[in-house]
Amino acid sequence: MIDAREYLKRKSAELDGPIRDFIRDDEPPNLIEASRQYPYAGGKRMRPAMVLASCGAVGGNPKDAMPLAVAIEYIHNFTLIHDDLMDGDEVRRGMTTIHVGYGMPTAVLAGDWLFSKACEIISNMDIPPEKAVKIMRYVTTAVCDLGRGQQMDVNNEGKIVSEEYYIETIKLKTSVLFAAAAAGGAIVGGADDATAAKIYDYAIDLGLGFQMFDDYLGIAGDPSKTGKSVGNDIRKGKCTCMVTHAIRSIKDPEILEEFKGILGKIDATDAECERAKQIMKDAGSIDYAMGLAKKKIESAVSRIAFLPESADKEFMIALAEFAINRES
Repeated sequence: MIDAREYLKRKSAELDGPIRDFIRDDEPPNLIEASRQYPYAGGKRMRPAMVLASCGAVGGNPKDAMPLAVAIEYIHNFTLIHDDLMDGDEVRRGMTTIHVGYGMPTAVLAGDWLFSKACEIISNMDIPPEKAVKIMRYVTTAVCDLGRGQQMDVNNEGKIVSEEYYIETIKLKTSVLFAAAAAGGAIVGGADDATAAKIYDYAIDLGLGFQMFDDYLGIAGDPSKTGKSVGNDIRKGKCTCMVTHAIRSIKDPEILEEFKGILGKIDATDAECERAKQIMKDAGSIDYAMGLAKKKIESAVSRIAFLPESADKEFMIALAEFAINRES
């Protein structure tokens, strides 16, 4: 079985040149510098790797999908710029965030510029027009959905919502760009509509499992490896499947009220956050979240069982498993 981490490292190295090639020097320089910061910084680059793998898995040449991979990475980084701005985060990947380093107006414009550049790249791809139209449909729908999911997440902060609402939120926030990347790569590789749709569904489930596990790490992970305190999500009142499970599972009214009193308390002490974590653990909520993430990954893998055996298919399976077997 392919090691997803090693594969991602190799693909990230392959992507470095193209990612830099599409952002050329231009005026004004501060906008170009701001736009370059996140794409040039590296990261897991799971989404562009997904483009290349899905192209190869359906029998195409991954090199043909490289421009789309770059475009997807630009779109992902555009969302990170705006996320950091909305959340008020000051550091990402050990760097000063763009709105802090360049100011809020430039950060907004850099995000917009990256999205526009991504659309330009796709429109200029050397593929039949009907393929470009299908890819643009997937990509632009994903960006619209990302906006809806982000607003739902903002609206949810500090509120208790249903598990179904939580899942729909993370599907829109996280899964849809994975899915557009996967389906788009398959289309470049020559997949028909039905095959592209199955690969899209694979990536939707992968994204759900990835985000559920991310939320799990926010509570049960090692802060020295995840880079965030256990208390962050509790103080923000982030309504994850752990929280929704705890709310419906805690039988003691006093403990339930204690838990609700800590959740969303912005000045909660470390001890209070640890207490909230223990309450979720006692309710079985942390194990429940891990189990739910595993089910999504199992579903993702089953959706691409029909693909012929190949190294790219192996990676797609390994990537799904990596989504819930990581430390950060």
